[in-house]
Amino acid sequence: MTSRVDVDLAARALDLDAVDPLAAHRDAFVDAPGVVAYLDGNSLGRPLRATAARLQEFVAGEWGSGLIRSWERSWMDEPMRLGDELGRVVLGAGEGRTVIGDSTTVLLYKAARAAVAARPGRGRIVTDTANFPTDRFLLQGVAAELGLTITLLEPPADGGVTVADVEGALGEDVALVLLSAVAFRSAHLADVPGITAAVHAAGALVVWDLSHAAGAVPLALDADDVDLAVGCSYKYLNGGPGAPAFLYCAERLQDELRQPVQGWMGSAEPFVMGERYEPAAGMRRWLSGTPPIVGMLPIAGMLALLDSVGMDAVRAKSQALTAYVIEYADARLAPAGVRLASPRDPAVRGSHVTLDHPDFEALVPRLQERGVIPDFRRPDGLRVGLSPLSTSFAEVHAGLEAVRDALGA
Repeated sequence: MTSRVDVDLAARALDLDAVDPLAAHRDAFVDAPGVVAYLDGNSLGRPLRATAARLQEFVAGEWGSGLIRSWERSWMDEPMRLGDELGRVVLGAGEGRTVIGDSTTVLLYKAARAAVAARPGRGRIVTDTANFPTDRFLLQGVAAELGLTITLLEPPADGGVTVADVEGALGEDVALVLLSAVAFRSAHLADVPGITAAVHAAGALVVWDLSHAAGAVPLALDADDVDLAVGCSYKYLNGGPGAPAFLYCAERLQDELRQPVQGWMGSAEPFVMGERYEPAAGMRRWLSGTPPIVGMLPIAGMLALLDSVGMDAVRAKSQALTAYVIEYADARLAPAGVRLASPRDPAVRGSHVTLDHPDFEALVPRLQERGVIPDFRRPDGLRVGLSPLSTSFAEVHAGLEAVRDALGA
């Protein structure tokens, strides 16, 4: 028998869809057959319908007809050109500060290694236990390589690192602080300008991982005086599996920092094939090998869509979606023992909500059989990832109903 609360929540989802100013944009994305609710857009975004046509055009045109001549015509500059577009639309960054290329891990290594080298005599790195494994693992490698030590902050499970946490760990021996703008498990949204200012006051540099923020949360890297930032493009930027990541470097640091993976594409004169490496001017110096031109194509389409919509509108939809998840969880999942593991305050919450229950890992295969695709994070967290432009409130309701049914609530 359907309860009054169920009816109200279902009706509320429909009402929210009816007044959603971004609802029409859902048709821009490929609709997967048999999928009732896709709640993992924070791990891999849906492809744009236009991406297939763009790839076909590329094969026939720039690649098929232009062949190797396309390097001179456009491809050599594409990592910087698309980087500038990403900076303008999503990152709050001016021209000449962002480049596309390599994986997130490789770019994080480049940024971290360059930052540490720029602070000689300082032997400590600060990060947190809740940071994404890649971030922690590569810092362990950098520390072992250079004989540094790592200080691990321990944020609460439903929160994240604060300015006070960072200030308590800083000292004259800290070279680098590496944190995520949005925590990958809890969705806690960090105080980027506040933490950055605290790190600068201690004479250190900060690298921000924007993987769970870029494309869902408005960013202001230039205004916040960020040093370095890295992020992936296959989540809210819908670049597809393995799409290249991006790196931002403040203009004031570009001549000072020397990236560690010195390759021919980042050299001042790549086709001279010289004896010694000399870095190119500007952001090209962060390149190493041949840029992934094909992998950049879907990103360009999503940036055009985000530009037409505006990041403030995307953020408003994101906050409404996550608020609905929490409203539903409080009413229908909490009685079954489900715990909220994300911030309640929308101002410090990214675009996903984590719900904890000891049975969730076993329930995920059953949910997928029903066409509901969430994301599981150990030990017992179900991540409800909400890509604002491709997700409806009714879809979220249907997914959460399936979770409730699977729990027997």
